[in-house]
Amino acid sequence: MSTVITRADPAPPVRRSGVRADLVAGAVALLLVFVALGVGMLTGARLYGPSHFGHASARFGEYPVLAHLAPHVGPGTALAVLVAIAAVAWGPGLAERLRWRHALSAAYVLSVAWTFALALVDGWQAGVVHRLATGSEYLSEVPGITDIPAMLRTFTERILATAPDPWATHVSGHPPGATLVFIWLDRLGLPGPAAAGVFCVLAGAVTAIAVPVTVAALGRADLARAALPFVALLPGAVWMGVSADAMFAGVVSAGVAALAVGTTRLTAGRSTGGALCAAGGLLLGFGIFLSYGLLLMAPIALAVVLVSRCWRALLYAVPAALAVAGVFALAGFWWVDGYHLVVERYYSGIASARPYWYWVWANLGCLALAVGPAAAAGLRRAVPRFLDGLPGREHPTPVVALVRGAALAVLTADLTGLSKAETERIWLPFAVWLVLAAALLPRTSRRWWLVAQAGTALAVNHVLLTNW
Repeated sequence: MSTVITRADPAPPVRRSGVRADLVAGAVALLLVFVALGVGMLTGARLYGPSHFGHASARFGEYPVLAHLAPHVGPGTALAVLVAIAAVAWGPGLAERLRWRHALSAAYVLSVAWTFALALVDGWQAGVVHRLATGSEYLSEVPGITDIPAMLRTFTERILATAPDPWATHVSGHPPGATLVFIWLDRLGLPGPAAAGVFCVLAGAVTAIAVPVTVAALGRADLARAALPFVALLPGAVWMGVSADAMFAGVVSAGVAALAVGTTRLTAGRSTGGALCAAGGLLLGFGIFLSYGLLLMAPIALAVVLVSRCWRALLYAVPAALAVAGVFALAGFWWVDGYHLVVERYYSGIASARPYWYWVWANLGCLALAVGPAAAAGLRRAVPRFLDGLPGREHPTPVVALVRGAALAVLTADLTGLSKAETERIWLPFAVWLVLAAALLPRTSRRWWLVAQAGTALAVNHVLLTNW
């Protein structure tokens, strides 16, 4: 995945002016978090209901982030600080100097170390094992599923909470692909929450490779290298370890990367291009059977095709994605039926206790914590270029196109009302593409923005006890 398109018309270099405006953008993003927290505290009884808000532990910290106020340190504290210091001190330089494959390997190792260190702040049991061991998680259903074909045929019958034997919350709220992954782990001899937690972290860290590989394949190896430490040191790693959404992010980001490299090879006339595009389609197609919301990866995938101008890639990717849907349909699960039932369950349950007027903007506060202030500063530089590609405008550059696709996905999820709260976790597959905007920041200020990113994650993880 190291092939790079050579562009005849390279994008202009990153502007070094506007540093003060960058700082303002980063500050505004963090201010949004505190405003959402303040409004949530004042109106908490109406956000989750009086019975929930009556708990002392829920009086602070669950608005907008699903967490409890619990300042603490733990076994991972020193490790997290050391990883952050190392990433800030050596990350940007190594990203520029190392051979590309070695730089990608280093980014993956950094992402894994960062995620595990943050999770271990709460300890091995609380931070890793217990996260996926609750009754609402996928693993609670795995022992009872002895017949996978029967499970798929009857899956929709158990989605609604009023069903005779409803699925656990996370199983019912997702297509069966998510549950299948944990069943397969169990069948492979990796049962239990500890193995599942480690798997989710390792899969989620794939984003640290896939995102920069995509940018490099689309012709901006320089910005791909600039993005490496930002993607690896993502503040959202707080929720990457440990949640299934980390695994979701890894799968679909790998799909986008395969598609991007495939377009490169198709353009160069190489025979492997079609196979890689098809592989990307398979991964993205499987993604919508991990989470219904991952249908919104479409704008990010289309950004790859738009930038590369390789529309032939769709002839391979789209049929491959449809083939995944066909396999599930033949097995007895029709995605559209599952989606409508989940929406019905959502609005008859917790969504009714989460008012739209608050979450339509507080969701963005959750996201701001996951992507960090550097992403907000980078977005300030990217947004003026969002119309690129329209008649009379320049051809979009890779970073702008991918960030624009992620922004469109987030805004769609937000405005539809199908995402209310927990978006610091649910939107991780989009967050890893939004943080890419930090690559647009001036080279001289990137190290300071990495400090802000690491500081955000450390503060969240040590002040709050998050649910994931």
